[in-house]
Amino acid sequence: MAKTKQAKNQKALKKEEKRRAQAAAAARSGDGAPADEVGLDFARAWVTFPDPGDDEQLFRCDLTWLTSRWTCIFGSGCQGIQAGRADDGCCTLGAHFSDEEDEERVAQHVARLTPELWQFHDVGSRTGWTEEDEDGERQTRRWQGSCIFQNRPGFPAGAGCSLHILALREGREPLETKPDVCWQLPVRRTYDWIDRPDDTQILQVTIGEYDRRGWGPGGHDLHWWCTSATSAHGAGEPVYVSYKPELTELMGKKGYAKLAELCEERLAATLPMAPHPADPKPAREAKPPKG
Repeated sequence: MAKTKQAKNQKALKKEEKRRAQAAAAARSGDGAPADEVGLDFARAWVTFPDPGDDEQLFRCDLTWLTSRWTCIFGSGCQGIQAGRADDGCCTLGAHFSDEEDEERVAQHVARLTPELWQFHDVGSRTGWTEEDEDGERQTRRWQGSCIFQNRPGFPAGAGCSLHILALREGREPLETKPDVCWQLPVRRTYDWIDRPDDTQILQVTIGEYDRRGWGPGGHDLHWWCTSATSAHGAGEPVYVSYKPELTELMGKKGYAKLAELCEERLAATLPMAPHPADPKPAREAKPPKG
């Protein structure tokens, strides 16, 4: 990815965090986070390595998160980010577009949605599926309290994002049809220019967990957030495997291949350092009987 595109995405991400923090604060549940969430501060294992596909940048990756057993539990116990709207998952606020290119790409896929796949096809086609927030930034339209693309429970094609359903029906990856912010969550990519002692700079790309703090100050007021919830950990595959398409898009094929190699080395260790506290505890080996 070109450096200008990276900087543009970083700026858009910061705007997104600010907007969502404000919206999250407005949707404050008042009863605190549900009890199955672990704390935000715990030991993490990080690894830094040069980007095999770009010698002008390096990756800094959170192995604790990427080898954790988190999985999306939308429709299977997800409590949602706003109290009383569990069926929305994290779609309550709609999705802001990262730039014009992001919106134009999504529009191409919206054009293929049919009433059979999209519950609010008539509304979106007749009166529009985008809107501007109070800062004039464009996002998917909110309809009846959530994103207009979200099919509600009971809809024949299935509950959840109609753009996600479209991708699966067409044999595509959902990241191709959905806004950038939707498919990147809950992986967080940030950029930092690092000044080195020899007066050179290198771009550090950090890949980690999009925890409550990632949403800004308002993130603490979300009713529930899945990355630190024990109920969302326990998947058969670690995140670096289940999110291979998304991580490959974020890091490039060579970068992802190196990450996967390092994750495998970590999991091969007898006692990996700093496991995610929301993961299931490993079964203890039975002690041999005393003679």
